[in-house]
Amino acid sequence: MRVAGPPHRRAASVAAAAAAVLALVPGAVLGSAAPAGAAPGTPAEPAPTASTVRPDSPRAAEPLDGDGQCTFPAPPVKQTPWSLQRVLMNQLWQDTRGKGVTVAVIDSGVDIRNPQLTGAVIAGASVDLIDPKGHGTTDPVGHGTEVAGIIAARPSPSTGFVGLAPEAKVISIRQAGEDGTGTVPHLITALQKAVAAHVDVINISQDTSSNSPALESAIEAAVNANIVVVASAGNDGGDGKARTTYPGAYRGVLAVGASDRNNERASFSQAGDFVGVAAPGVDMLSTVPGGGQCVDNGTSFAAPYVAGVAALIRAKHPKWTAQQVIAQIEQTAQRTSLGHNSLVGWGVVDPVRALTDDGKPIDSPTPDPGVLKGQDRAVPAALTFGDPARQREKRTAAYTVSGVAVALLLVTGTTVALRDRRRRS
Repeated sequence: MRVAGPPHRRAASVAAAAAAVLALVPGAVLGSAAPAGAAPGTPAEPAPTASTVRPDSPRAAEPLDGDGQCTFPAPPVKQTPWSLQRVLMNQLWQDTRGKGVTVAVIDSGVDIRNPQLTGAVIAGASVDLIDPKGHGTTDPVGHGTEVAGIIAARPSPSTGFVGLAPEAKVISIRQAGEDGTGTVPHLITALQKAVAAHVDVINISQDTSSNSPALESAIEAAVNANIVVVASAGNDGGDGKARTTYPGAYRGVLAVGASDRNNERASFSQAGDFVGVAAPGVDMLSTVPGGGQCVDNGTSFAAPYVAGVAALIRAKHPKWTAQQVIAQIEQTAQRTSLGHNSLVGWGVVDPVRALTDDGKPIDSPTPDPGVLKGQDRAVPAALTFGDPARQREKRTAAYTVSGVAVALLLVTGTTVALRDRRRRS
């Protein structure tokens, strides 16, 4: 969660960001007519006050040294982030790197001055709903630039960071202002723009508590257009209570929670029955405006991790439906229970397995045998050795030799003791 300060710099006050996003936005209403840009026949909604649509990152981004502040541009980070170290990239990219797929990033804009994103963003198709003179290719907050990088950042010799789908294209649809928040009407319009652009995947790293019929209709239109819609679950899970956030909870949307290095739910990640999968969302390295990378946390960055996987699947299997792409991601996730649970959904996304264990498309995931419907069940991991069979054989042989040596010493010692005893007698 963030609040904008001077150009290219994060404000340090997380408390101020929290206060900003919890308030209702006066004057941002859905009027009696259809939202701006709506297609003819779009149902109108009464005019409630629209709730804030907030970014799903709980604190400002920081550089890798963790000093709590990220200044744009940032220095390049040589290391490969842990979220990519766990992925065998050669296997992941053996068939595709996302070429031919377009992902709409509905966020705070995407700064194309970052060299890793310059060739990734389709500037001519990007949209700015905040600045009438803008094109969605600047980002005063940095949030959207981070999200886009996780999806499609191009390789660079200066850093070990790269997007999961580095040949996919991004359309930036800016609907969040300089405080990092947006409104439901802007989100609706952004969805309509994405559908009109015929994108393959939509990433929404924001959430709202407002269950708006007009927003649900816009999501339904995107789903009916065979678009994979990925949304973050939210960051209010610290108290352990289940809540429902939108648009993640709408039918056809893949809601993503955040996991840590141990494949456990991140403490802030919102729990709920609507969560589809979890993905890395802690200490996430990504691109920032102007160039370089910073580290951030939140379901905001778990969602694009999954959106990048979805882009790869769409590139490899262009005839698969959006529902089948989502089911594939859920079915191949690393499960923490026999089936779905409210903490991490079907499990933590496994990018390589999602791209390789893909013989036939499925329409919905299935639980492992023995799951109890409606009950979360943790399954302990099997006890296994952590090394290859050959090393185990060497270790066993060493243990055997050591055991024989100890036995010989015991026999020798006993023999000497008996001999000495006889002599004394």
